[in-house]
Amino acid sequence: MSWIIALIVGGIAGWLASLVMNRDASMGIIWNIVVGCVGSVIGNMVAGPVLGITVSVQEFSLTGLAVAVLGAVILLGIVNLIQRGRVR
Repeated sequence: MSWIIALIVGGIAGWLASLVMNRDASMGIIWNIVVGCVGSVIGNMVAGPVLGITVSVQEFSLTGLAVAVLGAVILLGIVNLIQRGRVR
């Protein structure tokens, strides 16, 4: 059950991050899920030491969603830097 929650939260986080970074037109649902899940890992690596927040994948929480969106925005910012040489 936790994998299904992780995929759903990853998809929502990836979609929200793509809206924030103006990449929504170039990404499909699969890439939203991938970006959200990878962004969740990045967000946990950033939020843990810096903010002292630990998030569990076992259950849904708004804090976990916010951390995943933060990580996904960071990931999309890095992708923008690599692809275009600047952050939009």
